[in-house]
Amino acid sequence: MSEDLPQEHQPTATQPNADLAAWLAVAAGTLGAFMAMLDISVVNSALPTIQGEIGATQSEGTWVSTAYLVAEIVVIPLTAWLERLLGLRLFLMAASLMFIGFSMLCGIAADLQTMIIGRVGQGLAGGALVPTALSIIARRLPPHQQAMGMALFASAIIVGPVVGPLLGGWLTENVSWHYAFFMNLPICVALMVLLVVGLPADKGNWGELREADWAGIVGMALALGGLTVLLEEGHREQWFSSSLIRGLAGVTLVGAVLVTWGQMRAKRPVMRLSLLADPSLAAVNGLMMTAGALMFSSMFAVPQFLASIAHYNAIQSGQVISVAGVTAIVGAAIYPVLVARLDIRLLVGMAFLVQSSAAYLATHLSAASDGGVFMVTMMLLGAGMTMAALPLQQVALSSVDEENSGDASSLYVVARNLGASIGLAAVASFQDQRLDVHHWQLNAALAANDPAVQQSLAQRAASYGGGPEGLEAAYRALDGQVMLDAVVMSFNDVFLALAVLTLLVAPLALLLKPIDPARAGGMAH
Repeated sequence: MSEDLPQEHQPTATQPNADLAAWLAVAAGTLGAFMAMLDISVVNSALPTIQGEIGATQSEGTWVSTAYLVAEIVVIPLTAWLERLLGLRLFLMAASLMFIGFSMLCGIAADLQTMIIGRVGQGLAGGALVPTALSIIARRLPPHQQAMGMALFASAIIVGPVVGPLLGGWLTENVSWHYAFFMNLPICVALMVLLVVGLPADKGNWGELREADWAGIVGMALALGGLTVLLEEGHREQWFSSSLIRGLAGVTLVGAVLVTWGQMRAKRPVMRLSLLADPSLAAVNGLMMTAGALMFSSMFAVPQFLASIAHYNAIQSGQVISVAGVTAIVGAAIYPVLVARLDIRLLVGMAFLVQSSAAYLATHLSAASDGGVFMVTMMLLGAGMTMAALPLQQVALSSVDEENSGDASSLYVVARNLGASIGLAAVASFQDQRLDVHHWQLNAALAANDPAVQQSLAQRAASYGGGPEGLEAAYRALDGQVMLDAVVMSFNDVFLALAVLTLLVAPLALLLKPIDPARAGGMAH
């Protein structure tokens, strides 16, 4: 009877293992994904230096990071269509060459405009490298070896953003910020060599240009680009009190209408949103949005706390964050054994409980806290993120046939990036709101006629030389202490909110479809 089954349902013993060329193709995809994820955060620690050298203000300098993210999320939904149009190998070679060119442009940039053009080009190329890595795993590895490919991929996309600030800080301090971009040259050269050797040439279909879902293509660019910039700039622009934000909301709405039109009228939409009718795939994307929000929000909040409260520099903060990368790699190594023995729903549910616990451990911060307080949080976050991302990737790909694997990959990566953008915007607004609340609550608790308060002010005033000037300085010092405590309390609230959110979405794991035993079990033998 087994001879009548489709190949992916054949017993594992009858399936040949992937050859060396296939693994070289997987290595190419993993390397490309790592580079794309690394370049999201590698400039963060170097940003103050870059701003000074290219003549940008702090507000303008944020676009060095934002431009990359906006371009990346715009191109991700188009990757499946571009794969069909150009062929996978040609598409990846073109993306790699493009990444090299724009990385060099960033490295030699002497003004903000050139830097932003370079970062947009990097983002367009980098956005193509992440979902195509998943496509390579789905196409080049037999089902029973895909868990190993997923482990390599997950290590790349989790470790990249984690080590980025540490690497960028080290290069800036010891060499030059320019090399945060120049280092991409040897990586891209190695990537292209692996692509030539490991990925067979496949013909593109230029007929896709005639049959393309142009409404969906334009709509995706407008909707995702507009929404990402809205989320990035909303907090700084006071949200809808700003004409810029209202304009971006209009652009996003127009894009959404065009995408909807394309979904209804196109023979093959640019990205099959209809796939989300599958409850399992919808749950994958909901869980991944939350995981992306948690990961990027934590990677933002922890360095912010260490810089503002513990006075860590970029390298010291990067060292703390890198702990998550170490446990992520360990988690990826043991994942194939776990997935062969545990129900996928149990594994994902446990991973989200671990991540929720990691965030909760960071809810007891004080003004005396330093990097050591975050060590266990980072260890659990890295392990939990890997144990969530890996099975979610497998469920996403196993929920569709090979023809739709590119669309499923794009949906998965878009969910992660949208979660990151929404999470970062929400954290910034929530923290500011909680900071105001705590600041006024603490001030209200300091009654002016309280003997203890009066005594403290008198002692502080005396230490500043007495008189009206000393008393004024004492009031400023007291308000500074109150503000410091309010900032710490606002960070505690942020981590508590992340812990609760992660816990609330964990039950979505019950909707996941079990992975075919051929896909999950082969690694454990």
